[in-house]
Amino acid sequence: MHDAPRREFYSKMDAANIDLKAFTEDFYVKLTGAHLQAILDTLAYVHHDTDCWLEITTLLIPGHNDSDAEVTELTQWVARELGPDVPLHFSAFHPDWKMADVPPTPPATLAKARRIALDAGLHYVYTGNVHDVEGGTTYCPGCHHAAVVRDWYDIRHYDLTPQGNCPKCGRQIAGRFGEFSKPFGPRRIPVLMQAHA
Repeated sequence: MHDAPRREFYSKMDAANIDLKAFTEDFYVKLTGAHLQAILDTLAYVHHDTDCWLEITTLLIPGHNDSDAEVTELTQWVARELGPDVPLHFSAFHPDWKMADVPPTPPATLAKARRIALDAGLHYVYTGNVHDVEGGTTYCPGCHHAAVVRDWYDIRHYDLTPQGNCPKCGRQIAGRFGEFSKPFGPRRIPVLMQAHA
């Protein structure tokens, strides 16, 4: 993406969750027709050069992008280039549409990837598309208090100040926070792009 369109696009965005589908050029070319470096450049641009809140999601596909070595490289790049506070989500693959011959991602694979990312120094690492309370919980990096406890779309416990600080140690939790009233759940809100033009 050239700088002018990219700058224009992200200047209108409050937040973006960008897929980092794998950490090899081979995966990107064969399975997406794109290039890894372009995605890495966009992630760095959004994080360092815009006010847009950035989160990253990697769908772990068994046998394609879920090796310990690849997950280690990916998480070390995020820690080194973006810092420890950019949330990283590892989501489970389900053969619902394409790649029907590939099995679903085992929960143990997600848990292991999360552990690798935490060991790389990332503070906010989550598992998705599975029921996993530990992997869905936001922990304070300072005192490890369970500040936001989730299970899939269900927020079971919310314990942050309105400013987004941990109530136990006072540390700022990375993110954009407002007053929390009730869980949002799995609802989807349609966005009409022409209304924002």
